[in-house]
Amino acid sequence: MNLTEASPLLKKQPRLHFLCGKIASGKSTLAKQLANLPRTILLCEDEWLAALYPNELTELAHYVEKSALVKQVLEDHIRQLIQAGNNIVMDFPANTPIQRQWLMSLAQSSDVSYVFHVLQVSNDECKARLAARNLAGENPFQTSET
Repeated sequence: MNLTEASPLLKKQPRLHFLCGKIASGKSTLAKQLANLPRTILLCEDEWLAALYPNELTELAHYVEKSALVKQVLEDHIRQLIQAGNNIVMDFPANTPIQRQWLMSLAQSSDVSYVFHVLQVSNDECKARLAARNLAGENPFQTSET
């Protein structure tokens, strides 16, 4: 993505950015690029979970529980950041209707617009990226193809 001064993503009013795509489709990469925009803050669920609950997320149920806690704690903080004039990039899952509803409710309750970025990448490409990511060990969580 090429972000220029004329890009509509650089509008003056604060907004939320959400990302949706398969695992290893490039969501976090795009989130980091967007975070370089002026007055923009990146919030990454993986980083929060890894810092707050190291080695505790060994089952899906653990993730669901801890993810809900992180979201609950961050909601007011996100609203305050928006009210201070910041753009927020939410590197949080948005693949299910419930996840998207939570993200959209943040925008609605903060009275800001949002940009919903949908990344469409082939299964084969995502699998190759996932294997490379796991091998590099740069992500706080190792994820399998299954």
